[in-house]
Amino acid sequence: MSKERFLAFRRSLPRPPLLAPQRVRVRGVSLAVFTTPPVEGAPPLVCVNGGLLHGHDLLWPALSPLAARRQLVLYDQRGRGASETPADATAARIEDDALDLGALRRALGLRQWDVLGHSWGGAIATLGAAADPAGVRRLVLVNAVGPTSAWMPELRVRAIARVGPDDAATLARLDDAALSVPDVAVHEAHGHAVYRAWFADRELADLFRPPPATSVAGAAVAAALRRDGYDWRDRLRAVRAPSLVIHGEEDALPPSVAHALATLLSNARLELVAGSGHMPFWEAPEEFFRLVDAFLPARAAPS
Repeated sequence: MSKERFLAFRRSLPRPPLLAPQRVRVRGVSLAVFTTPPVEGAPPLVCVNGGLLHGHDLLWPALSPLAARRQLVLYDQRGRGASETPADATAARIEDDALDLGALRRALGLRQWDVLGHSWGGAIATLGAAADPAGVRRLVLVNAVGPTSAWMPELRVRAIARVGPDDAATLARLDDAALSVPDVAVHEAHGHAVYRAWFADRELADLFRPPPATSVAGAAVAAALRRDGYDWRDRLRAVRAPSLVIHGEEDALPPSVAHALATLLSNARLELVAGSGHMPFWEAPEEFFRLVDAFLPARAAPS
């Protein structure tokens, strides 16, 4: 999508609804939670951002068109954004974030909701769905990371090839050893250097910048995943919720990870989005929102 077409699309939308903030106590920490107005009869959709060091603003107002047909629930993961930092931030792990998801649903008094996760948020969403099967009606994974950490070396090569010389030098310097340490400055520098690689359209990439990263807990989560690797295949096979796996065909995160996810999940459909990188809600918004709206019925089935 060209810069002009993207701007025309955003101008065609109504003003995003105001988010209502609240604090919700979940598994020993106070999470900052933000919701759009309720929509009668429609199950809420919780949106789980990626980035690991960032808050809900990575997905807002990007996902605001979805609020026309359902209530959106966004939140800052523990130790990120406006949420409380756990007592030992350096011990934070992605499994904590996954368990927080079901606990947040229960704390909000919701019997069931739909779950959408983007990038690393897709991992949190899927692991959370595996741990809270009764609470997840449907699952949407958007350019989610793979079921094992085997994609990481390929992403590094693809990203270096897509960015300018200065960013490529930074990515070459910040190798696996550097990223295995929970140093916020290191992980923020990596995030900034890799950012342009996420976009298929370089002109569109110029419109966006990642927000500042200051989360020690997020750096600890990212470092542990880099240092230890992971293999979640057994847990992903346990997910029974109908799932939609969306992935931009031109993402630096190889589309093979989407094929692997769709194969492992027992009830999944894969949709590859042409002309899009890692952010299909920016680069192919008409197709992205059509796919999500079609997959998530606006009304809950009678109980």
